[in-house]
Amino acid sequence: MEIGIDSFAATTVTNSSALAEESRRSLTELLERIELADGVGLDVFGIGEHHRKEFLDSATAVILAAAAGRTKKIILTSAVTVLSAADPVRVFQEFATLDLISGGRAELVVGRGSFTDAFPLFGLNLNEYDQLFIEKLNLLLTIRDNERVTWTGKYRPALFDQAIYPRPFQAKIPIWLGVGGTPESFVRAGTLGLPLMVAVIGGETHRFRPLIDLYREAGRRAGHAPETLKVGLHSLGYVADTREEAISDYYPGYAETFTRIGRERGWPPVSRPRFDSQNGPTGALLVGGPEEVAEKILRHGESLGGISRFTFQMDNAALPHAKLMKSIELIGAKVAPLVRAAL
Repeated sequence: MEIGIDSFAATTVTNSSALAEESRRSLTELLERIELADGVGLDVFGIGEHHRKEFLDSATAVILAAAAGRTKKIILTSAVTVLSAADPVRVFQEFATLDLISGGRAELVVGRGSFTDAFPLFGLNLNEYDQLFIEKLNLLLTIRDNERVTWTGKYRPALFDQAIYPRPFQAKIPIWLGVGGTPESFVRAGTLGLPLMVAVIGGETHRFRPLIDLYREAGRRAGHAPETLKVGLHSLGYVADTREEAISDYYPGYAETFTRIGRERGWPPVSRPRFDSQNGPTGALLVGGPEEVAEKILRHGESLGGISRFTFQMDNAALPHAKLMKSIELIGAKVAPLVRAAL
């Protein structure tokens, strides 16, 4: 199982006069965390894509390219690329370039995103959310698999025997499909034979098993070998020396962030009993000491019928850089070895 980190390049800027300097510091610290993750032997680091003041990841490939020059082995991926609002030609070119810079370490996780900000920003109709994604995914896969492309669609000008460059270092850049809880998305990934990245940020992780079974069955029916149907799990988590320290560090910022997002989406405010339930044995959160978190990763993997990748999303709780660095050290030095030894 690959173990890694996902980041949304979160920033805590509140003073507009300090925006440029604080944003620069946040990105510098993020690059330090990616470099550390590589140094402690983690397998993958992902950067999301958002178009909001509190996140600095709107140009995902630029951040990953900067990280490529500071790392040696770690896979550099999006988490996720909001493909519905992007031009697949440009997405491919950006990540093919990243692949060349990194010597074959680029990957993509593509999805429709959890926020809708990109749609008005790029003049897209939110009501065509699903149709945009399906068409653009088709084009992206066509470009990946063919140097010259002839293609016609509804949302982008047609391509007629068009060569698309650069080509990546790898024969094919791995493209994962990032999904939430829509059965159609799981079936689509299986039918296409794409690896699946499941974002579970609440509820009980084992409840996603029927959807993952649906993915595997769709892949089998489409003729894809079982070993190509990889499943990854993206969850909120944070590791400290002890469970008590981890919760003390993580809960206040987590509660503030998700209460604020909840006001946008109609969720109730975060409460400590609700957090404790989510952080219990079957809950989606992985906040605790190294041994406890390693055991929970293994338990989640077993409950889902086996997973190939697990990534922590931990910069949603306004934690200081030093604590995030310490958590990455613990994941690399203790959590990942415990999981690998058990497997």
